[in-house]
Amino acid sequence: MSGEFSDFTESKESLRLKIAIFGVGLIGGSLALCFKGKPGVEVVGHSVNAASTEKYVARGVVDWATTSVEEASKDADFLFLCVPVGRLEEYVDELASLPLKAGCIVTDVGSTKASVVRHADKLLPRGAVFIGGHPMAGSERSGVEAASLHLLENAYYVLTPTEGTSEEHILKLEKLLKWTRAHIVKTDAVLHDDIVGAISHLPHMIAVALVNQIAGYNESNELYRMLAAGGFRDITRIASGDPVIWRDILLNNREVMLKLVRDWQGEMERFASLLEEGDGEGVAEQFRRAGQFRSQLPERRKGMITSIYECYVDVPDHPGIIGKIATELGQAKINLSNLQIIESREDVPGVLRLSFQQSEDQDKATALLKSLNYAVHM
Repeated sequence: MSGEFSDFTESKESLRLKIAIFGVGLIGGSLALCFKGKPGVEVVGHSVNAASTEKYVARGVVDWATTSVEEASKDADFLFLCVPVGRLEEYVDELASLPLKAGCIVTDVGSTKASVVRHADKLLPRGAVFIGGHPMAGSERSGVEAASLHLLENAYYVLTPTEGTSEEHILKLEKLLKWTRAHIVKTDAVLHDDIVGAISHLPHMIAVALVNQIAGYNESNELYRMLAAGGFRDITRIASGDPVIWRDILLNNREVMLKLVRDWQGEMERFASLLEEGDGEGVAEQFRRAGQFRSQLPERRKGMITSIYECYVDVPDHPGIIGKIATELGQAKINLSNLQIIESREDVPGVLRLSFQQSEDQDKATALLKSLNYAVHM
């Protein structure tokens, strides 16, 4: 174990380090995998569903699991609330009624922060310290089955301590989170909600509205749905988010979202005015401005909107060709997350779309397939 984690592995006190995770799904399970097996660390999972607790243990994600909030939180040094945003305050209320360990740190992973940070003040009389948290990483898959030791690696992990949070507790949580290999960023909870609302919540709303708009047109002419394959489907994939989760997120952050929606309507009105006036240069300037800013955005950095890394392979119409390509990737230990046959191009017999969760896998696959004389396109 490297020296950067010595605070948790070299003292007698560390032998009793207990981490309780409420909601061992994609994020909670990935956190559990980062902590589990470290010297002197015990990882406990919680679910209200007994079958889920059995699954957590069977998959080796936690050391043990329980359906009792009291049992999971008893003597815990860290408590991670990895439940949906709509249930965070409910869990805070329950924890506030229990005899928590003095000085324990309670944190969450919700994508909205201001409301839960305010609500968590009631934990203070219990001797607990609440520090809001938001690991900005995700996956198109969900549940503990999608949990990964590397999910949070190189992602931004935002912490939102208050002015009254002691530096000692902040450093303690930061040291624990080093095991995730995420990049820690600290900011105010309100500012967090403004920024995340703009870069994640608003794009999801726009994608949903756009898909619903096209769905309305499709009611009178199914050609809309037919021709919307490919690019339209790709740019609106975030519209397929879990309806209940997004209901809770948007309502929880509704004041921010109302302002952002009005600002977005202003942007659309600006475009409408340019079109009404036939102002081609004005339209071009909008694209130039957007292109300049977008070119400054970090590339290949994990974020809230999951990146999809893909390549396209022209494949001849030969029996077994798909299996051959998949076998080549498997033998090279390249993790393929999805494979789709596209038959919409006329100039080649077929196109195979390969999807990867990591940019490194995309790069390796592209290089390998090109070396085998396949035509590969990004």
